[in-house]
Amino acid sequence: MSKCISILGCGWLGLPLAEFLLAKGFQVKGATTSEEKLEVLKDAGISPFQIQVSPEGIKGEGVDDFFSSEILFVNFPPKRIPNIEEVYTKQMEQVLSRFTGKQVLFVSSTSVYPSLNREIQEEDLEPEKPSGKALKVAERLIENAQFSSTILRAAGLVGYDRMPGRFLAGKKELKNGDAPVNLVHRDDCLGVIWEIINQEKWGEVYNLCCDEHPTRKDFYVAEAKKAGLEEPRFKDEPLESYKIIGNSKLKRDLGYSFKYPDPKRF
Repeated sequence: MSKCISILGCGWLGLPLAEFLLAKGFQVKGATTSEEKLEVLKDAGISPFQIQVSPEGIKGEGVDDFFSSEILFVNFPPKRIPNIEEVYTKQMEQVLSRFTGKQVLFVSSTSVYPSLNREIQEEDLEPEKPSGKALKVAERLIENAQFSSTILRAAGLVGYDRMPGRFLAGKKELKNGDAPVNLVHRDDCLGVIWEIINQEKWGEVYNLCCDEHPTRKDFYVAEAKKAGLEEPRFKDEPLESYKIIGNSKLKRDLGYSFKYPDPKRF
């Protein structure tokens, strides 16, 4: 009998993950806020659900059915609004109160880390921005819930239509040109998620970031050239603060080798 997973957030990462897991023999339920996307999910072989998560509750048809899978994959980031810590906390409380399965896999972000001018490990949790603080609270709620969970703190997600050359093309007077970049390719996200599920690595927190960290200047100038776009220009100034997201725990625990270890070769 195949396992069933519910994917809350069938967007740029969630939809390819759903298709990937379908190919592995999983039953997949996918939630989207968009009515137009229901047909896309259905055509892909995913059981479609239109669900809205608000601080006051969860709206949609078949909500109980959606949250009854063995595994719940949660991937909706906090919005950039003034009271996001309160809003996101209540949203996560609503989600966790409805889930009746066994395991939760939550996509957090490396924004939970401060810039410590060194390599960052999983224990360096000390968010500075509101979105990072909201994610920290969400992580704690998940870790303290009655089911098993694993948290993935993802670096910047790139690959396919997310072409880094477009991000800063043509911009001037940019800061932190010598700061290292922290990125991960979508294919490696899928590979890591599969290893966590397949190896049943629950009760963990992992940094999800590729091995190499070229400088922002070198990387984004090269990517703009590659895309045939105007190169960004960076200020000639000393580097003040940075962070390098370390991935040694993930590679050791999962025995995982990145398909795209170097952002310059995405």
